[in-house]
Amino acid sequence: MISPSYSLRVRIQLPGGGALTAIENAVAGQGAKISALVFEDLDAGRDGDLRQVAVCADCASEGNQAEVIEALKAIAGARIEEAFDVVFGLHEGGKLSASPRYPLEGMRTLAQVYSPGVARVCAAIAEDPGLAGRYTIAKNTVAVVSDGTAVLGLGNIGARAAMPVMEGKAVLFKRFAGVDAWPVVLDTTDVEEIIRIVKAIAPAYGGINLEDISAPRCFEIERRLRAELDIPVFHDDQHGTAVVVIAALMSALRVVGKEIGAVRVVVNGIGAAGSAIIRLLRVAGAADIIAVDREGILTEETVASASPSNYVWRGIAATTNPRGITGDLRSALAGADVFIGVSAGGILSGADIATMNDDAVVFALANPVPEVDPIEAGRYAAVVATGRSDRPNQINNVLVFPGLFRGLLDGGAKEITDEMLLAAARGVAAVVGDEARRDYVIPQAFDPRVAQAVAEAVRASVER
Repeated sequence: MISPSYSLRVRIQLPGGGALTAIENAVAGQGAKISALVFEDLDAGRDGDLRQVAVCADCASEGNQAEVIEALKAIAGARIEEAFDVVFGLHEGGKLSASPRYPLEGMRTLAQVYSPGVARVCAAIAEDPGLAGRYTIAKNTVAVVSDGTAVLGLGNIGARAAMPVMEGKAVLFKRFAGVDAWPVVLDTTDVEEIIRIVKAIAPAYGGINLEDISAPRCFEIERRLRAELDIPVFHDDQHGTAVVVIAALMSALRVVGKEIGAVRVVVNGIGAAGSAIIRLLRVAGAADIIAVDREGILTEETVASASPSNYVWRGIAATTNPRGITGDLRSALAGADVFIGVSAGGILSGADIATMNDDAVVFALANPVPEVDPIEAGRYAAVVATGRSDRPNQINNVLVFPGLFRGLLDGGAKEITDEMLLAAARGVAAVVGDEARRDYVIPQAFDPRVAQAVAEAVRASVER
């Protein structure tokens, strides 16, 4: 599938008329799409011949990029001057930099921001550690912490390979909520060592955002850090996903005219995201939830047999499935009102969705391939959402974590509670409000209202 993630830029020289058509045909002939053409040199003295053009094209893969380059080379008289992968170009040298808030213009300023003036501020903080929140970057800075064990769809790729994702996360914090964030990737997967390191660096930050740490280790790391630190600790893979899912569900249920306390919800995939979704569903008022994983519907018996040491699963099994349904995912779906998938692509068909109740809601969030084809699902469900940017109703964590931390930092929060998470969900849903419809149950990522709405809702919850 064509995507900006495989964007290509080619600078090409072409003589003669018809060059523009030749470029368009070459790119389209390889199944790619031109996103921009920049005429860098037009020689009007030679019958308006195009001399140099920068061609930007979105492709489907690295192989497709190579095919586009070869097709452009094959244009009569063409000469490729430069070809490069735009995505790698954007990551060249990293995506972040540090800059001072105040200009350092001479010795006078130097004496104020550094020695000897800085010593006065250090002494004040030593006497009253609470002043660090006012006189250091900690008030507006978040650590994005990862060990690289569960990165996107790549899995355990290690700390160094995880850096581009964590840098990107920091860019989003800044872009959407003005929060300064910095990647902290750890070359260890030991739970105790990760906890020790994060506790040791915590004085420099106003919050900790855990990212891409594999389950079930992530549960213990988050639990311990929440208990042992006096700043908010947030695992985005868990709670960011849960918040945006609940926000979208609030709007979706509004569209279909159902109440959350009266619907039957099936959650498939009980890892970091699935477990947090179930927890927040219960806080939001859902009473009939069925949890499903690879082994089928979670019951106390199946957990005791398959994973007795997983205390998260034990807790879920004890508080879900009130009607005692057993079997596989399809057994759980029959008669359900809501399906939330955070599992694997292509595991359901439209026929499976047809067994759900009328006016069903389907959130198929596996990426890049959803659990069920969204077009097929749309034939039977009233509302369909995915994690894809090329479909309506994209469930995207970027709607949550920037504004959430903005509200936490501004409110001086020392922890994150379920009530704050639910407030964030309501903040996102409020942006949609009365405009909710089948193809609009969640705002788009660049909606400027979202981060502010979430921040205000969370800050109000902190201050209550």
